[in-house]
Amino acid sequence: MTQEQIREQLAEMAKRWLAMDGLWFQAAERKYGMDVAIELDKEAWRRFSPIEAKRIMKFLGMEPGGGLEALAKCLNYRCYAYINQQEIEHIDENTLILKMVKCRVQDARHRKNMDPFPCKQVGVIEYDTFAKTIDPRIESRCIACPPDDMERDYWCGWEFKLNK
Repeated sequence: MTQEQIREQLAEMAKRWLAMDGLWFQAAERKYGMDVAIELDKEAWRRFSPIEAKRIMKFLGMEPGGGLEALAKCLNYRCYAYINQQEIEHIDENTLILKMVKCRVQDARHRKNMDPFPCKQVGVIEYDTFAKTIDPRIESRCIACPPDDMERDYWCGWEFKLNK
């Protein structure tokens, strides 16, 4: 395969992964309601995020403890990074900001005139466990994420601080 075909295949695989995640969530929501579905989703992400981080680090030949540089690099290899548009900004040597500018899930809901998916509770767990797997010294904080007010030019934002 050419490099372009490999990139296309990665994006297609990420779309299939996301479709499965969405279908699973919708089935849980239909059967148990939104609150229970979110609790189940939180538990799934609590377990999946460290697995994803460890596999990315292994692929990149990294050991835990690489700080914000390692986190920034690993964020670009997450499954969703192949289908969403994210921005990573190094504020200073101890602070990194991630903004999800385009989110496939939220963009689809917006096109269908649906409310944004309230993913903040899940995201707090997802990003914290992912970052701490890369480096236990990293603390994460949600800047903004649905259901927060949407007066911004990105779907969600996360701040990562390195405690030395």
